[in-house]
Amino acid sequence: MKSKNLYLIRHGKAEDHSLLKRDYERNLVEKGRYKSLTIATKLKDDLSSNNLLIISSTANRALQTAEIFCQKIAYPIQDIQLEKSIYEAYHTEILKVINLVNNDIDNIIVVGHNPGLSDLANYLCESCINLNTSHVAKIILPEGFNFSEVSGGTCHLETVITG
Repeated sequence: MKSKNLYLIRHGKAEDHSLLKRDYERNLVEKGRYKSLTIATKLKDDLSSNNLLIISSTANRALQTAEIFCQKIAYPIQDIQLEKSIYEAYHTEILKVINLVNNDIDNIIVVGHNPGLSDLANYLCESCINLNTSHVAKIILPEGFNFSEVSGGTCHLETVITG
């Protein structure tokens, strides 16, 4: 039986904060698109769209990042599971979404925001990382584990992928 993987992806670099636009509506800038594409290219061979679920925050910058990954790995954009609840969420709220994933899924990509994603990686793996924009934490579940069983200290941080 093979282990399952969880990829926590912090959205790409976005527009600066502004009084003219709500934080939720900020878009990726060119640098953010480029770095997200670079990371997606690095992960392409690691992922296939078989038994994969992509979950994304509905904030513009997160969804735009998720779409870049979809295009690179041939995952249907319409199959992204949109989760408004992971925008500005504590790590426990993000974990609740992950714990609900069907047992037949082998790989999950979660595209979201800090500090929630970094806190989740640290909680699951007893690590101490801080994900910068476009960075990915690749987390391995114990052999035989399903996503419904994931909780604090149960996983292994394999790597943090940077641009």
